[in-house]
Amino acid sequence: MVLDYRLDTETEALRTMVREFANEVVRPQIGAFYEADEFPTAIVRQMGELGLFGLPFPEEYGGSGGDYFTLCVALEELARVDSSIAITLEAGVSLGAMPIFRFGTEEQKKEWLPRLCAGEALGAFGLTEAGGGSDAGSTRTTAKLEDGHWVINGSKAFITNSGTDLTELVTVTAVTGTKPDGGKEISAIIVPSGTPGFVVGQRYSKVGWNASDTRELSFTDVRVPEENLVGERGRGYAQFLSILDEGRIAIAALAVGLCQGCVDESVKYAAEREAFGQAIGRNQAVAFMIADMEVRASTARLAYYRAAEKMLRGEPFKREAAIAKLYSSEMAMENARYATQVHGGYGFMNEFPVGRFYRDAKILEIGEGTSEVQRMLIARSLGVGA
Repeated sequence: MVLDYRLDTETEALRTMVREFANEVVRPQIGAFYEADEFPTAIVRQMGELGLFGLPFPEEYGGSGGDYFTLCVALEELARVDSSIAITLEAGVSLGAMPIFRFGTEEQKKEWLPRLCAGEALGAFGLTEAGGGSDAGSTRTTAKLEDGHWVINGSKAFITNSGTDLTELVTVTAVTGTKPDGGKEISAIIVPSGTPGFVVGQRYSKVGWNASDTRELSFTDVRVPEENLVGERGRGYAQFLSILDEGRIAIAALAVGLCQGCVDESVKYAAEREAFGQAIGRNQAVAFMIADMEVRASTARLAYYRAAEKMLRGEPFKREAAIAKLYSSEMAMENARYATQVHGGYGFMNEFPVGRFYRDAKILEIGEGTSEVQRMLIARSLGVGA
């Protein structure tokens, strides 16, 4: 059997639609939002109207009836132009809506998913804590059951989409008890925006992703109904890990988009910029840099395609997701560096897209599992390492 990674007609049409949206709607506006450190609410609403937030969800919940791979294709095309917009979609789907779809009750799905799929509302996932980072098992936020309500106390850090005008809920992981082996029982609980005691902090001042929303959250005696529990009590951490495996494929797709965007901008600039009487693209040193960038983007794309293929077949895909996320994020960093070099002094200016790409690339090696965590997962899958 010969592997065929050509997109079917429907997915290719989606790619074309998202590419046009990114070039015609996002590209002209996003620089101003980025430099103003402002969330582009109107653009996000338009993404909702296009059905992008509903791509991997069934039509019965307001989705488009597609699959996770179609989401990845859309993310790649958005990130070719801007990563802030792409991460807003990725987090809104894989962290905001997907936990409810995968583990929520039928009532929770019917209550929340239609608006999340339509992009009329955004959800966030409150996992990371200031002292935890990759060690999610060190969760300190607590939730105690009192009179049919969860009473939540604690804080979360680096939470995407948690304080926008569209945000309507945050699913929070919290310690709800002690397991028989003495370990922490961690559960996931929906906290609607505006719940008394739930405080959303100011937007972080970030190096990159400046047009996306990232905040610290605090919970002081926050009371929500017992039925806001997502999935089984004590399964919150395991649920998160499965969501993260999928999310790594999506982040890989986003990283590939940034990789390819670096190629796009460099090819364009190398044809327009002249030095010593000719376009700089005619110089072998520049041409070879761009060729290497294309190799990285193409190879990284194959890695996330492979991971998505295994996931959609229902086969184990943890290792492939880790490989895709590790490789594509590191290649995004490399391509951003090379693209900045091709642009010379202009690459250091924020008004040029590659300036944003350079600032946006680093977080890809950190978010949703650092490069070190990916290497640990890959090593374990091979039977080596701790």
